[in-house]
Amino acid sequence: MQQNIHPTLKKFTRYQVWVIFLLAITQFTVTLDFMVMSPLGDMLMKSMNLKPIQFGYAVSSYAFSAGISGLLTAGFADRFDRKKLLLFFYLGFLIGTLCCGLTINYSMLIAARIITGLFGGVISSVSMAIVADLFPLEQRGRVMGYMQMGFGTSQVLGIPIGLFIANIWGWQSPFLMIVGLTSIVWVIIFTKMNPVTVHLQIKREGNPLRHIFSTIQNRHYRIGFLTTALLAVGGFMMMPWGSAFAINNLGITEQELPFMFMIAGVSSLLLMPLIGKWSDKYDKFHIFLIASLWMSLNVIIYTNLSSLSFFVAAVANVLMMSGIIGRMTPASALVTELPAPQDRGAFMSINSSLRQFSGGIAAALGGMIVVQKTKYSPLEHYNTLGYILIGITVIAVIMVYRVSQIIKKGRKEDAQIEQEVYLALE
Repeated sequence: MQQNIHPTLKKFTRYQVWVIFLLAITQFTVTLDFMVMSPLGDMLMKSMNLKPIQFGYAVSSYAFSAGISGLLTAGFADRFDRKKLLLFFYLGFLIGTLCCGLTINYSMLIAARIITGLFGGVISSVSMAIVADLFPLEQRGRVMGYMQMGFGTSQVLGIPIGLFIANIWGWQSPFLMIVGLTSIVWVIIFTKMNPVTVHLQIKREGNPLRHIFSTIQNRHYRIGFLTTALLAVGGFMMMPWGSAFAINNLGITEQELPFMFMIAGVSSLLLMPLIGKWSDKYDKFHIFLIASLWMSLNVIIYTNLSSLSFFVAAVANVLMMSGIIGRMTPASALVTELPAPQDRGAFMSINSSLRQFSGGIAAALGGMIVVQKTKYSPLEHYNTLGYILIGITVIAVIMVYRVSQIIKKGRKEDAQIEQEVYLALE
């Protein structure tokens, strides 16, 4: 069903465009830091002689520390200027990424990923809170679409370049590249973004811990939390093993791997704005449902493939990733509408924490399920991860539908109240 959008909400202001750009490039650097672990996975496992389960712990250590950080900051997230929070955690993320670039053994890698997760895991929730503060729901689908472009851009530019320099200077070099870019972005945010303090004028709980508990006790919020956790499981469960599966099962060479990610990234860049536009124009749940069905079909196909040509592998990867990425934009736009303005920071922090926790558990479980007998042997049971993802997706569709109905009911009640007030004034 097509939605009616007020004419004044169709276009962004110049400052809104600037904010979207800053948040998108921030998401790009944070996403790249996490995403680069997947293509470096095969290189890391071979250089450090790691088993899949050990690499799974390296991925999940970031997620678990990010989850803990999000919970610790949830009670305070609505009590500070969101710009200052963003700058603080972005600086910590920069330091953690630098530690990753200086790592020389597995223990140091785990410690560096924990430090990076403590700060990087909160950045997404702060960004989402800023989006919810500055953009109404009628614009939010497009905003989410543009922010999701950070994912595609990391594949188009970041990951291929990262893999290229990793082949020359070692797997640590992509993290040092991210440090340089993050430093520039931090300075731009500091100088160009206005304070985000409207939420500070709203009366709230005096005790930060009570604010967390009251946020968790809200039944509608809990539905949103569970929805986000379910959506995170699939990505974390399959993504860490993407490069190892492509090289050892599909027969892609290390030289071809950057181009495979680049092709998927270009496709994402083209698709994300369209999905954002469709999410604002049509019912967001319907867009999510279509993307989920498309993803499920292509996951079954992709995870059961064996050695084939680069072209076929790249196309199959694009088809699968389009579904995985495509469902995130409408789902994120819906979930961000659930919290009241005074709860947005706490809600986004808890939401981000649960996403990270569920992702960390998924990565650890994925490492237990996937088996690689030698450094160069094919991954076994990768298709099992695909079947688990499809089962979780069915539950996620039900939860997103519930979120959609909650929002529609709330908007209908608000409209009725406005109408009653209008009639009373007459």
